[in-house]
Amino acid sequence: MSPFSLRGTFTALVTPFTEADASIDFPAYERHLEAQIAGGINGLVPCGTTGESPTLSEDEKFALIQRAVHVANGRCQVMAGTGSNDTKKALAQAKAAVEAGANAVMLVMPMYNRPSQAALCDYVETVASSVRCPVVVYNVPSRTAVSIDVDTLIEAANRAPNVIGLKDASGNVTYCQSLLARVGSRLSVLSGDDALTLPMMAVGARGVISVTSNVLPAAVGRVVHAALEGRFDEARTEHLRLLGVHDAMFCAPSPGPVKVALAHKGAMSSMVRPPMDLPTPGQKGRVVAALQMFES
Repeated sequence: MSPFSLRGTFTALVTPFTEADASIDFPAYERHLEAQIAGGINGLVPCGTTGESPTLSEDEKFALIQRAVHVANGRCQVMAGTGSNDTKKALAQAKAAVEAGANAVMLVMPMYNRPSQAALCDYVETVASSVRCPVVVYNVPSRTAVSIDVDTLIEAANRAPNVIGLKDASGNVTYCQSLLARVGSRLSVLSGDDALTLPMMAVGARGVISVTSNVLPAAVGRVVHAALEGRFDEARTEHLRLLGVHDAMFCAPSPGPVKVALAHKGAMSSMVRPPMDLPTPGQKGRVVAALQMFES
């Protein structure tokens, strides 16, 4: 495979579980990986938020990454979700992901304990310096209760040259603009919010790490591909067509809705691990209706 490129459509993979005991359903997982590759995505992202990473053991994470690498077999890139509110654990996760064969790691900001900006910079530098692979910072303040400032991210990237980009799930297009205005092509930005993919690409983001692409990989990919080629009228048409699906994927806490969508398509069980729960019947109906409207 060519050197890692943070560009295009990456899927924030769900983790399928069995109905019997909520163990990982590896046959369903492998089918899902093949469907993603057939849909033309550029990268697989196991063990992120959408993969219910807080409920996965370290052994399960290793197995999921390793299986993704094996199935991909060089046909697309694998970027493993890592990170913790304990730097020692984050280091171990990053090293394990590389051992499992990941092409890159995605490092989420520490959750719950809310470190200072100086501590966030040290966290990124420490983990990035421990691995010989590209590192993508994941900023998702709605989940972690802390946001890495633009200045902090730039300083961390200056200290650790293998920090190559950002998954921006801040929900704030200004953040993306402020970063890109200062770093140019030094750091690549991918949208972490499906509904903001096109607005972010209009100011220089290079794609998306998508939830919706679990269900509609080719459709999400068409938006990104058209935007990357400067065909923004076409990208806008496709993006607006998908908005109802994007909205439905977050009508209840994620990944419940996307798992309902995949179960509706017969891809896997909708099972989630506690304390997550499934959408209500009304929310499930909204997910199915959004898919039917898109496909009509």
